[in-house]
Amino acid sequence: MADGQPAGARALNMRQLAQAAGIVMLAFVASGVLGIVRQAAIGAAFGADVELDAFVAAQRVPETLFVLVAGGALGSAFIPVLASFLALGDAAGARRLTDAVITLLAAVSAVLALGAGIFAAPIVRQILLRGADPATQTLAIELMRIMLLTVIIFAISGLFMGLLNAHQHFLSPALAPSAYNLGLIFGALVLARGGRVHGLAWGAVIGAALHLLVQVPALVRIGFRYRPLPNWRVPGVGEVLRLMGPRVLGLGVVQVSFWVNTALASGMLPGSVAALNNAFILMFTVIGVLGQSVGTAVFPTLSTLSAQKDTGELRRTLARALGSVLFLSIPAGIGLAVVSEPLVALIYQRGAWTATDTAGTAWALAFFSVGLAGHTVLEILVRAFYALHDTWTPVKVGTLAMLLNIALALVLIRVFGYPSSTDFARGPIGGLALAMSIATALESTTLWIILRRRVGGLDERRVLNGTARTLLASGAMALVAWAVLQAGAGLHVLLQVVGAVGLGAVAFWSAALLLGIDEAEAVPRLALARFRRRESP
Repeated sequence: MADGQPAGARALNMRQLAQAAGIVMLAFVASGVLGIVRQAAIGAAFGADVELDAFVAAQRVPETLFVLVAGGALGSAFIPVLASFLALGDAAGARRLTDAVITLLAAVSAVLALGAGIFAAPIVRQILLRGADPATQTLAIELMRIMLLTVIIFAISGLFMGLLNAHQHFLSPALAPSAYNLGLIFGALVLARGGRVHGLAWGAVIGAALHLLVQVPALVRIGFRYRPLPNWRVPGVGEVLRLMGPRVLGLGVVQVSFWVNTALASGMLPGSVAALNNAFILMFTVIGVLGQSVGTAVFPTLSTLSAQKDTGELRRTLARALGSVLFLSIPAGIGLAVVSEPLVALIYQRGAWTATDTAGTAWALAFFSVGLAGHTVLEILVRAFYALHDTWTPVKVGTLAMLLNIALALVLIRVFGYPSSTDFARGPIGGLALAMSIATALESTTLWIILRRRVGGLDERRVLNGTARTLLASGAMALVAWAVLQAGAGLHVLLQVVGAVGLGAVAFWSAALLLGIDEAEAVPRLALARFRRRESP
């Protein structure tokens, strides 16, 4: 881009992609650790109680608006279009496109936030917390209106993430979620001291500001200079809006599932909304490390390869990315289910958080974990469609998955005892988690089938063979982890988790090497090659 920004786009080779994914993965690990600290601080302050139910419900609206306007919608539409300008060396066009999109995005997000604030009361009382008591509903309305400030900040920050990723700058955008977590941790430990949950909402606002500010140095390094340009007729803006429309609809469909889950959980035992949300956050932390990190690193390259019409290299890059995330996510999901209860106890069980809260959250986490591989694969597949400038196919498939999710949820919560169940530890929130896992697995499978036809295959024999071997290795890991937990039942939960995870990981990697899984063998080869380079004169 002009003013010192790189003029051309480039596709990364597999080694560069691995390095980029590694950088992003480490940043996501840092964010995940801070996210766990954040949830632990919030849980200790409020427990799985009605105040936290109100906060989670209030957060749903700002989060939905951010996701629809900027989160994935704008990035998935903006990066492919910007990559096309950069691939042609049109720096001036890329700069004007960026300025125009930022200007329009700020205006739209401000209007949406204002509208949501005006209609906060009916949204909470009639939709999100319909089954809650009036005091909880009123609290949620107050918290929502505070956190709607984050919508505008996140909208701009989300575009900055897309801009930096398009220029193959990954570290600062990957660190942005960590900055947001720091704001929430500050809110939980300082502003919300003494049970003042409004302080937690203001912590979210501070976190959003940090999310944006942490990216400014990288923007300066690429020479970015913003000039307000309120003109949607700028070349490329129409294409962004065209691609964004279906993506907004698709993300709206995903958010409907979250809203339905919140509404259903609000009619269950007090604390069910918080327990379900905490379980999902733990699972989503792993998704971020394994799926979003690879997806974030590979997306600009897929977009560039698509712009260059290099279908063969795009197909090879995509197949390797899918194989890698399956190798990591299958054992992660199975392991997370096995250690769910001691892990939740280790993270949350202090202060106002009780053993009952732990058991209910672990119950939901175990069923969310079943769908971990489906979620991580989905992160790669949808980005492949966006790189091909196809945002409609994921929407259509996602809509069917959302309807299936709701139908399954209505059935499975009754299988798990709704509405008469009084067992929080083994209650109907497990049905909500299982429904999402099943629906996501079927959504990923459908998109995989469609995409392989689109690009002429995804090296299915190699990927499926590796997946089958990974399942066998994961089975060995699960047996070892379960045995460790049984043997150490009387030990502190930290020792239980460390022992089960550590010995389970050793068992998995050993079995993977014995079974000849390519990804297991690639890591030692890369490490050895790096060591040899350092040793060479």
